[in-house]
Amino acid sequence: MTDINGLRPDSLVVAAGRPPRVTGAPVNPPVVLSSTYVGVDSPGPDDLLYARYDTESWRGLEDAIGALEGSTQRALVYGSGMAAISAALSLVPRNGTLAIPRHSYNVSLVAARAHAEERDLTVIEVDIAETESVTAALNGADSPTLWLESPTNPMLEIADIPALVEATHARGGTVIADNTFATPLAQQPLALGADVVVHSVTKYLAGHSDVVMGAAVTDNPDLWSRLKTQRDVHGAIPGPWEAWLALRGLRTLALRVQRSQASALELAQRLEAHPAALEVRHPGLPSHPQHDRARAQMSGFGSIITLRPRGGVEAAATVARTVNLWTPATSLGGVESLIERRRRLPAEPATVPDDLLRLSVGIEDVEDLAADLVAALETSQR
Repeated sequence: MTDINGLRPDSLVVAAGRPPRVTGAPVNPPVVLSSTYVGVDSPGPDDLLYARYDTESWRGLEDAIGALEGSTQRALVYGSGMAAISAALSLVPRNGTLAIPRHSYNVSLVAARAHAEERDLTVIEVDIAETESVTAALNGADSPTLWLESPTNPMLEIADIPALVEATHARGGTVIADNTFATPLAQQPLALGADVVVHSVTKYLAGHSDVVMGAAVTDNPDLWSRLKTQRDVHGAIPGPWEAWLALRGLRTLALRVQRSQASALELAQRLEAHPAALEVRHPGLPSHPQHDRARAQMSGFGSIITLRPRGGVEAAATVARTVNLWTPATSLGGVESLIERRRRLPAEPATVPDDLLRLSVGIEDVEDLAADLVAALETSQR
């Protein structure tokens, strides 16, 4: 096995999760198409038994994601990002308290409310950027669970992760962070004190809009065991081909993120200066309300921009319809640049402006992206 101790993230994405380095071994992990494994004696802790529990097809990917998030344990992969989120929500104790950003990914909010009904949880939706108000919401709760998104989806609010972790742990609670937007290359919540990290692998980690998958990472053996048991029992697992595709996509994560982050900042700066833009938000802009906080706890500002054009909903819809290189579609984190008016989705929180466009910047030439977007923006003003 390649020694990955001490490697920087750009090297980790290439080196982690490789097979043992012996003569004749494959460079890449194999795809194993078997649902069951030979066994006569009682299986040991690392023995394979049945593919719902574990398979070689996951292990390389799980090792790599765990290493990228700075965990000593491999990640756990799931059949979708929402499967990973649901598994993490299962950690909230019955009759417990869950504080969650009001601008979390909308299906995360739907899942949190469903868990509340089924398990008598108290769910508090908070403005995650307002540290004092979040801390106040946790007061009086016994062992609360804090759900973090930073940046939030789609409003790009930045949480003070270390302060909120400290406040939650002081009350005996648990912190779960959705790190999909930032990726492990721009932010490592475990290093900032979070207990569990979840990803929609569908997005940046796989990176090509051809896989649906999720992952959960923790350095806590008890939480890892609980998450593993939840996956074993509920069976929300990915297939071997999907795991292989995701690991292949992960190998170029550093290059893709470097390119898309640089382009996103350049585009955000240009859009902010354009007279047809009513509001532009990106954590890398000094005008972002939590820009200094992002600089302090992130090593990159991400590849998502929000844009509100002058002219309201009609102008926003025109921009999305008129672009040529940008693709009007949901999701994010692929090699292609996507644009979407979020409030077209019924579940989107009403606090998200109905004219807000979420832009996921891909790896195309930044000049082509800018020309296409500016042309659509100017068309929306006619």
